[in-house]
Amino acid sequence: MKKLLLSSLFTMTYLLSWGQSCTPGANFVDSTYGIWPDTTQNLPPALPNVAYSTDINFKVPSTVTAEIDPSGQFVGSVIQQFTVDALQGLPPGFDFACNNSNCTYLGGVNGCANIFGTTDSVAVFPVSVDVTATVLVVLFPGLPPTPVTQSVSFDGYKIVVGSGGQIEQIINPISLEPNPASTSIAVSGLLNGSSSTLTLRDLTGKVIEVIETNASSTTFDLTKLSNGTYLIEVSDVFGSQQQKFVKL
Repeated sequence: MKKLLLSSLFTMTYLLSWGQSCTPGANFVDSTYGIWPDTTQNLPPALPNVAYSTDINFKVPSTVTAEIDPSGQFVGSVIQQFTVDALQGLPPGFDFACNNSNCTYLGGVNGCANIFGTTDSVAVFPVSVDVTATVLVVLFPGLPPTPVTQSVSFDGYKIVVGSGGQIEQIINPISLEPNPASTSIAVSGLLNGSSSTLTLRDLTGKVIEVIETNASSTTFDLTKLSNGTYLIEVSDVFGSQQQKFVKL
């Protein structure tokens, strides 16, 4: 069941308005279930005293599958509903609101929630998610299925509220070498001993690779990339910045 719940939450889309209503992503309608994104990509960073808003999308399957429950105990059982109960650990001044009033969804239905707010606290905020799922389980052959509920809290998400702001406000910007590059590119100027998230994207915004590191530098393998222009975004406790490079 925990795997079911962990496999049922989150994708995000940056929004420019604060606390606006969200609409479940149409591109997830045909998905059986999934995480968009996983905790590697995580939630976007925030700036102190600046309005923050991001959407998360989620979906669980209509029935429990063998992939979700390898033990086979609940395979085939109908997932009646699931509820996003809370997002624990949000920065002070932040809240969330689902696209329906009670954050409860039928199995197989797409849902979304908007995280929004403004804070003056500069820190890394680990975010855990409280979810309750109700599964219809046949406990005894010949009897109607019995609703079985389970609440699970899990972590792995975070919101970084930094003080550095955008790239022009950061004293030591990152450096990409070589640029242009053919087989690999080294990113240096990171905060040594502090967590940095590096996201490689194409110019449409599609995420290609995410690296988490505490080192002052790291390297992206470019051998499988097509030639063209790409972006590397670095997020840490002091803010975020991005730079372009060319793959030859």
